[in-house]
Amino acid sequence: MTRSYIPLNSLRAFEAAARHLSFTHAAIELNVTHSAISQQVKALEQHLNCQLFVRVSRGLMLTTEGENLLPVLNDSFDRIAGMLDRFSRHRAQEKLKIGVVGTFATGCLFPLLEDFRRSYPHIDLQLSTHNNRVDPAAEGLDYTIRYGGGAWHGTEAIFLCAAPLAPLCSPEFADRLHAPADILKFTLLRSYRRDEWSAWMQAAGEPPPSPTHRVMVFDSSVTMLEAAQAGVGIAIAPVGMFAHLLNSERIVQPFATQIDLGSYWLTRLQSRTETPAMHEFAQWLVGKMQK
Repeated sequence: MTRSYIPLNSLRAFEAAARHLSFTHAAIELNVTHSAISQQVKALEQHLNCQLFVRVSRGLMLTTEGENLLPVLNDSFDRIAGMLDRFSRHRAQEKLKIGVVGTFATGCLFPLLEDFRRSYPHIDLQLSTHNNRVDPAAEGLDYTIRYGGGAWHGTEAIFLCAAPLAPLCSPEFADRLHAPADILKFTLLRSYRRDEWSAWMQAAGEPPPSPTHRVMVFDSSVTMLEAAQAGVGIAIAPVGMFAHLLNSERIVQPFATQIDLGSYWLTRLQSRTETPAMHEFAQWLVGKMQK
């Protein structure tokens, strides 16, 4: 089958004229004559066998066909410009796959991503979230951000930040807490780690909850804090990852006592060769966490 190719100049002339709704302004932008723009658009209309503009009293108006074509061209020209920009800086696009525990993603990483994209436009960052139970090899992850003690078999770990845990609850519940022992009047919300509440109560000078105490277990601190806001119970979670909720006073930390059961780490399988993109991401993230 023979393909009929449309000259790029005709598409560029239409795109500029459609943005400005003016042949004159398009001609100024592309540094050509008004007549050249008119001829290029006319040639495109003949090729497509449809009208792209109609003249109105105030200038030009796009037809339905023109309105459909414009966003496609905008996207295409933007992508071409982006790729040419990468070539001009001698940097080909590099893919980077990161798995990140959901609490760290929402509490720390997401607000920083725009800075990373601006600083490293040649890196195609692909993120997936997990609940701290992850198989980096099976998922093909370059790096995994997780919570724990920093020791995983066959893994190199770079410290990112501490993650002290403390009770967090709704303001209504906080008003009813006068001493740490009062927490035991409520349902306790925790992660899959069984020792969190026992360790915190001990640090606060109180006996641990009884084995029959009402407990709800969550695989994500993010959903746990949603439950705490809704008045389901009192959560124990990494305080630093929920500063936005504390600042908005949707969540309250009723007692100052905190415990340290783990930290956040940037981990890489020792079998995974570090690429330039991996090195740049690690250097950037560690630098951000040290500020």
